[in-house]
Amino acid sequence: MSDSTLTTAAGGPSGATSPPPVHACDPPGKAAAGPTARATTGARAGNAPAAVEVRGVVKTFGENRALDGVDLAVPTGSVLGLLGPNGAGKTTLVRILATLIKPDGGTATVAGYDVVRQAKQVRRSVGLTGQYASVDESLTGRDNLYLIARLLDFPRKAAWARADELLERFSLTEAAGRRAKNYSGGMRRRLDLAASLVGEPQVLYLDEPTTGLDPRTRGEVWDEVRRLVGTGTTVFLTTQYMEEAEALADAITVIDRGRVVAEGTVEELKDRVGGSVLRLRPTRPEELDAMAEALAGVGVTGAAIEPDRSLLTAPLTSDEQLTAVIGTLGARGFGIARIDTVRPTLDEVFLTLTGQRPHDAATPADGDGSEEERA
Repeated sequence: MSDSTLTTAAGGPSGATSPPPVHACDPPGKAAAGPTARATTGARAGNAPAAVEVRGVVKTFGENRALDGVDLAVPTGSVLGLLGPNGAGKTTLVRILATLIKPDGGTATVAGYDVVRQAKQVRRSVGLTGQYASVDESLTGRDNLYLIARLLDFPRKAAWARADELLERFSLTEAAGRRAKNYSGGMRRRLDLAASLVGEPQVLYLDEPTTGLDPRTRGEVWDEVRRLVGTGTTVFLTTQYMEEAEALADAITVIDRGRVVAEGTVEELKDRVGGSVLRLRPTRPEELDAMAEALAGVGVTGAAIEPDRSLLTAPLTSDEQLTAVIGTLGARGFGIARIDTVRPTLDEVFLTLTGQRPHDAATPADGDGSEEERA
């Protein structure tokens, strides 16, 4: 099967605005030749070999430099969370790693294969689920999975068996005979994820996989990701949900304007931002604005008031600042129901690193998250 056949068959008609999925891996019984062996258990240690390695990758669309010398590595059997504002370069990087577009500079390897020189081998080692369901709406759920399995050279009997296995795993058995166009949004997303797993990929790219899903369905996707990682699959996750990154990612890379601005575990990123966050609940909400002014008077800036005026938060850089806050608020007679400090959340880390809150940063202006569409 040629590369062009694989991309067209998996991605649907050409000219689609969303990235076509790459459903690629060797079928059972067909060993993948290459330098990287598939792990049999989740290798979540720092010494694991890199399943994905990116060095100095550059990509330009017109005058827009979407990626500007990106470096990162993802150990085999781990989850990397890739975070960044809309337009930071996340989707462009995923498309390069899935061999859908070529970098203008630098190198990238996936499962030991170069994404430019060995694109076919890369495609047979990866799966991709994008921001929007991209299965064939005119086919039933079962037929969609069967078609992909056949494109991956599964024998007919094995293709049907694999389709049925995935339908059961994603709680779609009862809807197997229904056309995908009649599925709910959550069902279509589950079918799309199932499609990316037909070939049991070594590396799975999840590009905003749970956007728009209800909490229950999102939790089901999380459970499946954990199961996959437990069997040695490497997951490359982009998400706008900070709780999703905290729940799933072994390490996080933050990119902004095409460059890596921070990387490490969640706790390491929190330590990098440093300090703590003041949380103040008033007895008289009408005093919150005056409280914020009082905080600024002792050097505590950046106070934020919740829309329902139930809570004020502000970053602190030292214990001395907390002492000054308590003294000032007490001296001015403000009504305080509760005051405490907590470590910064991942949302607050993101805000500090990029200047935007995650949900604001992840809302595309044109309805498509791909940087090349905005170039």
